[in-house]
Amino acid sequence: MAGESDYGAFTEKFIIQPSSSPDQELPLKGLTFAVKDIFDMEGYVTGFGNPDWARTHSAATTTAPAVLAMLSGGATCMGRTVMDEMAYSINGENKHYGTPKNICSPDRLPGGSSSGSAVAVAGMLVDFSLGTDTGGSVRVPASYCGILGFRPSHGVVSTTGVIPLAQSLDTVGWFARDADILNRVGRVLLQLPEVEPVKPTHITIAEDCFPLLSIPNHRVTSVLVKSVEKLFGGHIVKYACLGDYVKDKVPTLKHFKGDRLENQEYNVAPLAALSSAYRRLERSEFKNNHGEWVSTIKPDLGPGISERVWAAVRSTDENLDVCHSVKTELRAALTALLGDHGILAIPTVPGLPPKLQTEPPTLETFRFRAFSLLSIAGMSSFCQVSIPLGTYDNLPISVSLLAKHGSDGFLLNLVETLYGTLREQIDIAQELSY
Repeated sequence: MAGESDYGAFTEKFIIQPSSSPDQELPLKGLTFAVKDIFDMEGYVTGFGNPDWARTHSAATTTAPAVLAMLSGGATCMGRTVMDEMAYSINGENKHYGTPKNICSPDRLPGGSSSGSAVAVAGMLVDFSLGTDTGGSVRVPASYCGILGFRPSHGVVSTTGVIPLAQSLDTVGWFARDADILNRVGRVLLQLPEVEPVKPTHITIAEDCFPLLSIPNHRVTSVLVKSVEKLFGGHIVKYACLGDYVKDKVPTLKHFKGDRLENQEYNVAPLAALSSAYRRLERSEFKNNHGEWVSTIKPDLGPGISERVWAAVRSTDENLDVCHSVKTELRAALTALLGDHGILAIPTVPGLPPKLQTEPPTLETFRFRAFSLLSIAGMSSFCQVSIPLGTYDNLPISVSLLAKHGSDGFLLNLVETLYGTLREQIDIAQELSY
């Protein structure tokens, strides 16, 4: 258990040196990293955020390939980080190990489930960190903590040696404070060659999604648009009503109409239906993976997570074919919208980080709203990056960029190209007190 000086980010601190020779020139040489407590590391029990899980499982006999890749790339591991229990939350709270401190806003949630990994980077305890992202577990804490977070295309980074939440949605993601390190880590994990950045053909602003924000949406969109105009010209900025497009191109979503939050004013109805499909798939796969253990052990779980876990375990068999059809249709639809070098811009989350001790019903409502946005990448298998855009009302805000499945290198390069100009525009926006 880490102390206050570590902002509560770590469950265990230790040092594992790089597996390479110190005089080798490697892409991650000299960098330090932390690892979410969901990755197997030889000789350590993978805790999955819960003491009952740790108690009933043995130490790992091998190390997850994603962790080995970081060590082989020249980075030094500094320990394992706190996570939400069983990775089944986006809040960042853990009743057993404590809630890691949000450095940007100490009275706010850090976001989860990769909470400790995000806080370790935001608190400058490490240069980068590994997390996992199924429904938003890298993107959300990156947004709340004011750092970069990358969810890769589904299936492009090995999840071997990572405890599954829902395999058809799980990804290994990572955090960094600057775009250069984010890119370097990505190129090692994705085994990508160094290539010249490719200019985007268009950046499409999902104009129906930004009004979901609980802050003035121009504070987010104007920074992005002005940066793009400065670098590439305004002609590449496009606008689309994403909900209407998805409704038209993903007909199987009609099976998910009638979600209890679908028609509320803060949601885009087709995206709310998409999040319903996402939740059905996640719930079923979670039950298949962990239902027997939960039913047998009856673990001590925190509020919110306990209800979600038991609801999944008690759920009946559902028609998952329709969920997979939604995934197939959405991936084809967004691929057609973006093409090889197009970008989709959406909010990462629907507003500012919620306060600590927020009432559970309020958090659940925020969660439903968030998944209307977060499910887009999850159900399309696209890559997504959350980029910090400074603060509003002294709280961190962000924007997300998505690119088609397999375009991870293109997206990482674009973030690095954009980042300096974005910082300039953020400074201007904050001086104008948007």
